[in-house]
Amino acid sequence: MTLVCLAGMMCDGRLYEHMPPHICLPITDHDTVEALAAQVLADAPETFALAGLSMGGIVAMQIIAQAPKRVTKLCLMDTNAEAERDHIKALRQPQIEKALAGNLRSVMRDEMKPNYLADGPHREAVLDLCMDMALDLGPQVFARQSRALAERPDQKETLREWTKPTLILTGAEDRLCPMHRHTLMADLIPHATLTVIEGAGHLPTLEQPDATRAALKGWLA
Repeated sequence: MTLVCLAGMMCDGRLYEHMPPHICLPITDHDTVEALAAQVLADAPETFALAGLSMGGIVAMQIIAQAPKRVTKLCLMDTNAEAERDHIKALRQPQIEKALAGNLRSVMRDEMKPNYLADGPHREAVLDLCMDMALDLGPQVFARQSRALAERPDQKETLREWTKPTLILTGAEDRLCPMHRHTLMADLIPHATLTVIEGAGHLPTLEQPDATRAALKGWLA
């Protein structure tokens, strides 16, 4: 069974370079979650296991809303099943304007990724990789993804209706999507497994790749 992975905002396949064999499909070309999910479904195998981290998890939830029969297993990592809150939505447009004005680097450096990670010996290397991924994707992708996140639907009802094998995984020190968001998702999905990765924040696939890979292998087995 093919594993399809979806990266977080302003990340690419390098987010999953240490994970089990997979294909990483882009979520960069549209400005709604619904259109992004439809594009993944157009590019994916007929049936597949699906893993998404952060924004990738948000798109993954829309995929199971649109085509639940095509997904055999689901892994949601460091993500959020609820719609965007108004105070966060209000921050999006100023960030978009800065990015489109040529200041994507400062937006990523000052307002986003540094708040995501746990302390540790690899923190600076992970931050450097995140910056490389963001700059490679560019400001237009930042704008589209920001708009998609701002208008995303609430997916709690989608998760209540989902019954297939599911792993909810989070870094213990994720401040962007804290623990209560993951216990909520685990409670909504019948028989979901919740795994907490110690020593990781919002990006456990990079911060603690060995523990995260082991968890994904167990879910896929």
